[in-house]
Amino acid sequence: QVQLVESGGGLVQPGGSLRLSCAASGFTFRSYAMSWYRQSPGKERELVAYINSVGSITNYADSVKGRFTISRDNANNTMFLQMNSLKPEDTAVYYCNRPGRDTLWGQGTQVTVSS
Repeated sequence: QVQLVESGGGLVQPGGSLRLSCAASGFTFRSYAMSWYRQSPGKERELVAYINSVGSITNYADSVKGRFTISRDNANNTMFLQMNSLKPEDTAVYYCNRPGRDTLWGQGTQVTVSS
């Protein structure tokens, strides 16, 4: 079955850290660039980070640069998002995405940053 499954979300205090994972199955993961998106209530879904198929190129939204790190393990068909120095405005549902004409989305994982 072709799917993306996120995990690792939760409740964290401001300044804390979380590591999200995205497990891919049913397709040749190493052949695809991948992305993380997020969506807060009342806002449009926004691109957070992008990584190319081999992990040599990454891009970040200005709002997370220097705090978030995207990475991937092609041997285990998994992508990660390390989130440090979290802020309340990072609260959102985070989605794993395979971009392109045959785009694929995960179900999302909730991240809540609150004291």
